[in-house]
Amino acid sequence: MDDEAIRDDGRGGRSLGRRGFLGAVGAAGAAVAGCESPGGGEHGRAARPSKALQRAVDAERAKPGSADWRIRSVGPQDAVEGYTDKVSVVPGEGFGLYVSTNAPGFRVSAYRMGWYGGAQARLIWRSGRLPGRRQSPPVLIDATRTVQADWKRTVRVRTEGWPEGAYLLRLDADNGHQRYVPLIVRSEKAAGRTLLMHAVATWQAYNTWGGFSLYQGQDGAYGTRSLAVGFDRPYDGNGAVKFLVYERALVALAERLGIPLAYTTGVDVHRDPGVLHDAAAVISLGHDEYWTPQQRRYVTHARDTGTNVAFLGANTCFRRIRLEHGPGGADRTVVCYKTAYHDDPYLASRRDLVTTDFRQPPAADPESSLTGVFYEGYPTDAPYVVHTPGHWVFAGTGVRRGDSFAHLVGVEYDRVTPGEPTPEPLEIIAHSPLVCNGRHSHADSAYYTVPSGAGVFATGTMRWVEGLMAGTRETGRNHGMDARTGAFVRRTTENLLRAFAAGPGAEHRPKPTDNVAAVYPGVSRVRA
Repeated sequence: MDDEAIRDDGRGGRSLGRRGFLGAVGAAGAAVAGCESPGGGEHGRAARPSKALQRAVDAERAKPGSADWRIRSVGPQDAVEGYTDKVSVVPGEGFGLYVSTNAPGFRVSAYRMGWYGGAQARLIWRSGRLPGRRQSPPVLIDATRTVQADWKRTVRVRTEGWPEGAYLLRLDADNGHQRYVPLIVRSEKAAGRTLLMHAVATWQAYNTWGGFSLYQGQDGAYGTRSLAVGFDRPYDGNGAVKFLVYERALVALAERLGIPLAYTTGVDVHRDPGVLHDAAAVISLGHDEYWTPQQRRYVTHARDTGTNVAFLGANTCFRRIRLEHGPGGADRTVVCYKTAYHDDPYLASRRDLVTTDFRQPPAADPESSLTGVFYEGYPTDAPYVVHTPGHWVFAGTGVRRGDSFAHLVGVEYDRVTPGEPTPEPLEIIAHSPLVCNGRHSHADSAYYTVPSGAGVFATGTMRWVEGLMAGTRETGRNHGMDARTGAFVRRTTENLLRAFAAGPGAEHRPKPTDNVAAVYPGVSRVRA
């Protein structure tokens, strides 16, 4: 790169000028990851993973991928579908797979998702041909309108030799149709690593398999929705829509960078916060709406003891849920009464566990005290507008104040809202005008630090992870986002991941300059 393509970023670093940035955009092509960025690990203090672990990470990255992981034909819903009796397992642990198909037989292929030289998956295991059968119709629990598949187990699968990671099990039926079943092979420890926290409760909340979700009943009405949904049923669509749209691209990018990663789910953090201990960072992915109070408390504690936190979506930590028993065992049911919280049986005795929005009574605790931003609305479609171009997360992008990226804000968004609990110091780095349901407002990206040194970053838009695929031929909903937007999102995310992998953000990156009063003058501030 020539010197003319580089300019001072205003904070002691250097970034791509417009010529360099446009060159990076042109080189992005069809890959999920764009231009390389310099490492940030030479600064600051961080717990480091062992050399053996790093060698294992590098060895896995170097293995050849399997480009045939994608589904070719979904077919009708009853062609083939399935679910597991665990949302996650540790390596070597077994799980039950429950499959229904109208074909005489099928096979199962387990793909670990990653980068793998651009193939983005590696075949880890494949079954022999298994006999197919049509399983029984779903069962509806009337009290909460909860759908359960109530199927018999088809096969038990062991995971010896399966590395930690995010997996898609692909069911290939004799009739030519296919479905995914997602599974996380989770990490028991994440010390010194960046922990990806998959949003399985949110996947389930939107799942309409059997006619019911936490949003609608069989008639499509909100009033007939489920009050509790269970993991003991398949996912609708291709079986892994939420993962593919809101999470996969981040997994691919993070693995391509070669930073030490660990994997878990929100359900697992709720069960055992030990995985958060000494993690370099915890990453909430593109759509992570449903949290238990315990999960929130544990992530907050991790932040307060030096673990960086990134929120790469919007509407995060918005719904308060409980996890209850289901046919498959403990924590198999996601309970969320929402506006019907007066019917929640916990109202009389455990008001802190009543399943309404975190910001609502009887135990109001707005999410902004953790995320720094406050969910405001749906739907919107607006450009992402840079406010603080010299911020370190934008290094190498060449952006200037006021530069915009079409369609990157949506479909839900967050805003820094001084009238709600807001951490301090907090720096707004993108401030994007928008219109939502006729109301003019803004979406904000923001960054803050806490006394432990941990940094917290929030994108303020649900399309950020989708933006990693913008301008490529990858699956996802690009919403008209172009290659320039994709290159910007990728470079910014690389900067974030590299910095957060290096340890507490305040120890090796500039601390935020609080600009909330300047962006929102005259608004009284409530400090978190």
